[in-house]
Amino acid sequence: MADLSTLARPYAKAAFELAQESKRFKEWGEALNALAAAVKSPEISSFIGHPALLKADLGDVLGKMLAGAGLGEQGASLVKLLVENNRLKAAPFIAEQFEAMRAEAESRVDVEITSATAIPPAQQEKLADAVSKRLSRDVVVSWKTDESLVAGALIRAGDLVIDGSMKGELEKLRTALAG
Repeated sequence: MADLSTLARPYAKAAFELAQESKRFKEWGEALNALAAAVKSPEISSFIGHPALLKADLGDVLGKMLAGAGLGEQGASLVKLLVENNRLKAAPFIAEQFEAMRAEAESRVDVEITSATAIPPAQQEKLADAVSKRLSRDVVVSWKTDESLVAGALIRAGDLVIDGSMKGELEKLRTALAG
């Protein structure tokens, strides 16, 4: 059987297209994340595939949850389709892939900046602007600190990693001397 990430792709694409048509990316994103959280919860996950529970009943309950998130019949239909096709466990991957497509459509990227020490707000703003210009996208930055970096910062944006930390420089020097 194909992995859940592969199975999730057509559902994520369909949800993305529906969100794009209706210009409701935020609502769809929130609803898919809520569904993913529900599927991961022990209360719901124990019912998925349970022989005593009818698929239609599970689909109705979860469909009402998505309909309550403002997606109406489209959201409920997606849930029912996932239940009928035994794809409900792919919901977290659907939400993840939907968010990736949404970020691409909105020219937005999530960036994680890890620094050796806390960065003052004024410098955070300058650094975020510089990263935004470098990537030619809007950035949503999450800030972290890691004293093991010694000095500098480590910037991660998807597959791109910019290591401007002292720890990274020392590692490069060690590799050059060993090689």
